[in-house]
Amino acid sequence: MSTASAMPWRLILAGCIGMFAATATGSTRAPFLPDMAADLNVSLPAVANLFGVTAASWGISSYLAGFASDRLGRKVFLLGAPACIAFAMFAISRVPSYPVLVAIVVFAGVCCGAFTATILAEVSLRTHSSHHGRAFGYVMSGQSLTLLFGIPVAAWLGASVGWRGTHVVLSTLALFAFSCMVIGVRSTDSALYAGKLRSGGGIRLREAMTGPVIRLFISLIAERIAFGLAAFYYAAYLRVAYDLPIDKVALPLVVFALGNILGTFVGGQVADRFPYRRISFAVALAIAGCIAIPWFLWQPGVIITVTLGVLFAFFDAISRPPLLAALAEVPPDVRGVIMGMNSSIASIGWLIAALVGGWFYAGVGFSGFSPLMSAMCFVGALVVVPDSRVRQRFTR
Repeated sequence: MSTASAMPWRLILAGCIGMFAATATGSTRAPFLPDMAADLNVSLPAVANLFGVTAASWGISSYLAGFASDRLGRKVFLLGAPACIAFAMFAISRVPSYPVLVAIVVFAGVCCGAFTATILAEVSLRTHSSHHGRAFGYVMSGQSLTLLFGIPVAAWLGASVGWRGTHVVLSTLALFAFSCMVIGVRSTDSALYAGKLRSGGGIRLREAMTGPVIRLFISLIAERIAFGLAAFYYAAYLRVAYDLPIDKVALPLVVFALGNILGTFVGGQVADRFPYRRISFAVALAIAGCIAIPWFLWQPGVIITVTLGVLFAFFDAISRPPLLAALAEVPPDVRGVIMGMNSSIASIGWLIAALVGGWFYAGVGFSGFSPLMSAMCFVGALVVVPDSRVRQRFTR
């Protein structure tokens, strides 16, 4: 394929919408924890633990779906997962008890993991390597849009229709993502890789898990820990450090999300214009690590703290598309499972961030976040430096 050929825009747009819908299934639950706990007659921590349930089922499913899609094809996952998410969200709106809710949340997490793993693999296989950074950046921006629009809109809707009505809206959103994915899959040039192996050979996963790939996964865990600490505890930090009421925290969170979205777009451009993607990843993450040092340690004023938060989100987001593009440089035979493992490995980082962040806050307070976040950023950056000149291209 010519490097000048256009990207599969309809598939990429459908992937972005699907990412938005998949991420919204869990994150938009945050404003409704007290209401759900009261309605289902359980404690608030029991409902909050559903985030961990989602992350675990999502991570396991990503690997399994990626592995299966390399052998069975991706169309069934790309179309089936959004449809099943729509069913799961509607089922949650009618759930009678907490145990049933847990079961449906597990099912929804499995569907989300199946979609995210296969859409990243499919986009990489239908896009030339020189466009991978931008393509991944556009698809992954769906997650950032959930932070910017999904959670605030869900809270606004919940005020009038409640948490059950909000899940009906999420079901409609997933159906819209399904419709867009049907169009995206149909519109893609049939001459390109169709998401199913056609050769009798291929390489094994063990052969694809080389040292450079393993080191990328280690970097991914470190980066997700650093970003997870920010995503989970930034709002609480603002309230504690500056005694802000909850309604005053909304604007800093919005600009934090905007910095993340802008960084994702810029990171896509950087990944496609600089030949050594590991260097792009390492430099952006190292800069984010430097910004993290004063962010939670220094309280000169809300404006400066918010500015530091935006800069951290911006440079951390720049690092993500080069990392994904570097992971996509494995052979097509195993790209599905490798991209699926991307979500599985990332979930490990999220879980560590949630657990360690709570321990740090209880033990040393928010002052302990800065050195930890900075250390994770520098570890993630330095791990890939020995492989900085690795640049492989596999044709379809």
